[in-house]
Amino acid sequence: MKVGIAETPLSERIEQAEMEIERLNDIIHGMKDKGSIGEEVVRTSDSVRLKYRLEILKAEAEREMKCKRSYVKNVVGMISAYFRMAIDGAFPQLPQIPIPILPPTTKKFGDYQCNVAMVIAGKLKKSPKSVAEEILVHFPKETGVVDSLEVAGGGFINLTLSRTFLQEEIQGLCLYGFRFPPPLHFHRILVDFSSPNVAKEMHVGHLRSTIIGDSICRLLEELGHQVIRINHIGDWGTQFGMLIAHLQERFPDYLTEDYKLPITDLQSFYKESKTRFDQDPEFKKRAYACVVKLQRNEPSFIRAWKIICDVSRMEFSKIYSRLGIRISERGESFYQGLMESLVHELKTKGFLEEDEGRWIMWGGSEGKDRNPPLTIIKSDGGFTYDTSDMAALKYRIEEDKATWVIYVTDAGQVTHFHTVWEAAERAGIWDRAKVRLDHAGFGVVLGDDKKKFKTRSGDTVKLSDLLDEGMKRAGEKLREKGRDKELSEEEFGAIEKAVAYGCIKYADLSHSRNGEYVFSFDRMLDDKGNTAVYLLYAYTRIKSIARKAGVTDRDLLDWLSHNSLSFEHDKEQRLAKQLIKFPQVVERVAEDLYLHPICEIMYEIAAVFTEFYDTCYCIETDKMSKLIFCHKITFLKTNN
Repeated sequence: MKVGIAETPLSERIEQAEMEIERLNDIIHGMKDKGSIGEEVVRTSDSVRLKYRLEILKAEAEREMKCKRSYVKNVVGMISAYFRMAIDGAFPQLPQIPIPILPPTTKKFGDYQCNVAMVIAGKLKKSPKSVAEEILVHFPKETGVVDSLEVAGGGFINLTLSRTFLQEEIQGLCLYGFRFPPPLHFHRILVDFSSPNVAKEMHVGHLRSTIIGDSICRLLEELGHQVIRINHIGDWGTQFGMLIAHLQERFPDYLTEDYKLPITDLQSFYKESKTRFDQDPEFKKRAYACVVKLQRNEPSFIRAWKIICDVSRMEFSKIYSRLGIRISERGESFYQGLMESLVHELKTKGFLEEDEGRWIMWGGSEGKDRNPPLTIIKSDGGFTYDTSDMAALKYRIEEDKATWVIYVTDAGQVTHFHTVWEAAERAGIWDRAKVRLDHAGFGVVLGDDKKKFKTRSGDTVKLSDLLDEGMKRAGEKLREKGRDKELSEEEFGAIEKAVAYGCIKYADLSHSRNGEYVFSFDRMLDDKGNTAVYLLYAYTRIKSIARKAGVTDRDLLDWLSHNSLSFEHDKEQRLAKQLIKFPQVVERVAEDLYLHPICEIMYEIAAVFTEFYDTCYCIETDKMSKLIFCHKITFLKTNN
């Protein structure tokens, strides 16, 4: 779910320009209705409006074409712009309508297909075929992108790309790599992900937030945005009262200088303290007293709290190191002072209402669909997650200067965040015209029984145990194929880790994040289908081709600097067309934050490459262009 401003790729920039044109047109016609201006002026303004609109479209298309050759292009965006120009030329009276550019149902229909003629025909009461033919009359000539256009039955417009354009795009791609142009609207983006709780083990439930959040960060960084990675850990709250009380009794020397807690399993420590809290009234009383003293910042209690947090922090860092995650910790405790000032501000402005001893705040406007209110102050005077999340949002907007904030949590929290945002908007903290907010929600991980993934005993699966099991399974798979006999111990260990963690990450990312998925090591380690292992095998095959040919990356680039690519075989053209789809997929993913299309395009490229490899000889002195294909696909796979 997204709220606020958004990225504007080519097609959206055009739509925004057209909306402004329509707004000005409405003003002109409104003046005419009031008698402020005459009919002749209106006709002149309509002509100027159409000319202005076409100039904008032409400029946008030319801008994309003239984009430095070192940058990749969004081919679908360019085609959309050309169709927009043609439609405005053929039917200037039409308001803005979507222009879907889709892959054809079969190869014989070209490279792309547009069915906008059917939509227009319905509005104008004409036949789709005649509408399509009129669009083709006004379609820009000499685009340098399109080779041919054809009207098929039913009004479908089939488009085939220019082979010259295709060769030039791949040439630039091979010389400069998959470099994206600087973002039209630069964002300072804060991504809130992972967020484990202190004194509890990271479990399989944290896997999705950690992997999805890290991948979103990597993508947006690659596109040129500034990204702040935040780990909003649960390091404050009433549970610390029972933990500190238990610590005081079991380890009375904890105040000794440089004291280190002699336990590594904080989960068991937490369970012990929780059992005592539930069963021992005296212990519960002491725990509540500890909470009060902690909130008053009494030194010995702050010391105990820090000791517990440090143990958890070390365990978290081990997981992040194994998975290659970069993240900065800023837990709930960071916002304690900010919550007090926030509550004072909300009370002063009259946003809080008393409700049975607690203080609440409503988000959106009244109505049957209104979300439940936020509890800002509990009846005992304490703060809640609602309070800390609103304080965090205020800090992120006002101090971090974020123009886009992304929360990566389970889908069940969407209502909570939506209510926090509505309340923040009502309080004047958030302006949706200036800051974009997204909740990148995700579904749960299931076991083979299609129930929530747990151990046989019914406990939550520890993330460290899951990674250990992945390493074990990957090692067994590699030994089955005799890799332990071909590689040194160090090389085997590196490959074992790459396969294990790569498979776990890819299995998550290859599924739509808002759905559930079944966690299966057998499926992850399968070398057939859309899996990390299949892609790794394709990668190693490509690398081996270049190695056997005795050609270095430098040799390939030198050849490219003095020669032009040419595609002699149908499989070469198909592979080239698959490669140039990648930028449009990335643009779409950066907009909606659904990552699985990147996995899909990577798998499709690998599959098409396999066809290319099986058909076209690569290791020949006069087949340098084919080796270049291999080089560029390994570049793409390495960076993804």
